[in-house]
Amino acid sequence: CVSVTFAGVVVGAVGAVVLAPVALGAIGFTSAGIAAGSYAAGMMSSAALANGGGVAAGSLVAVLQSAGAAGLTATATAGVATAGAGVGAIAGKLTNGLKKKKLE
Repeated sequence: CVSVTFAGVVVGAVGAVVLAPVALGAIGFTSAGIAAGSYAAGMMSSAALANGGGVAAGSLVAVLQSAGAAGLTATATAGVATAGAGVGAIAGKLTNGLKKKKLE
């Protein structure tokens, strides 16, 4: 039973790190900049309107664009892996619970 949870942690951590750049690109945060007409473009427009015409340094849009353009930093990679591991651990625990119920 512990092995299913451990596997969930590993798969969640690795999967999150691998898929984060894909997800960023899919919503429009690309290495060439924010893609026109994308969800990211809408976020940038909203952030600029709220900030008097520019996107504030350190804002969510700025951080995501940086990650889309240059990739995740070591700190961001660790954070994404931790979040993915947490989701994987929960999935593993749920799987263990379902297996136990089925055996009863």
